[in-house]
Amino acid sequence: MAKTLPKQSGSNGAGGTLVPWLGIAVIVILADQLTKIAIAKIFSYGEGRAITSFFNLVLVYNKGAAFSFLSAAGGWQRWAFTALGVVAALVICYLLKRHAAQKLFCTALALIMGGALGNVIDRLMYGHVIDFLDFHVGGWHWPAFNLADSAITVGAVLLVFDELRRVRGAR
Repeated sequence: MAKTLPKQSGSNGAGGTLVPWLGIAVIVILADQLTKIAIAKIFSYGEGRAITSFFNLVLVYNKGAAFSFLSAAGGWQRWAFTALGVVAALVICYLLKRHAAQKLFCTALALIMGGALGNVIDRLMYGHVIDFLDFHVGGWHWPAFNLADSAITVGAVLLVFDELRRVRGAR
């Protein structure tokens, strides 16, 4: 008699394939890097251009983390944030493999991983992150950011939404 082998497809949410999720991360990385290259070729450091009444493109560098946190820390932050991004990507790969059937959860993680690695690439290549999206409304002005930061933010929002949905479904 033939033996039946256990399923390896990840249909139960564990042990699934990483390919679609890594594909999303790679798309984020490519879009992020291509836009940064384009902005760096078009603009000089600090140069900007108004696009609308609330949005500018401007080339700025960020040696720190979000909102330039620790940007003047003396250089160690480059390696700390690089290591943090790499460790986060490894943990995310583990979670993606384990929960591959949870599409929204994995999409969120893939966006976060792509954004984190996009900024890691900048830190390794340039020693800083290239930011260029500059929004302002009235007297409010947000720090400039990039597509990697946007992917991380969208991924975080999707994680919260997914968890709220999961909690509500458990009731």
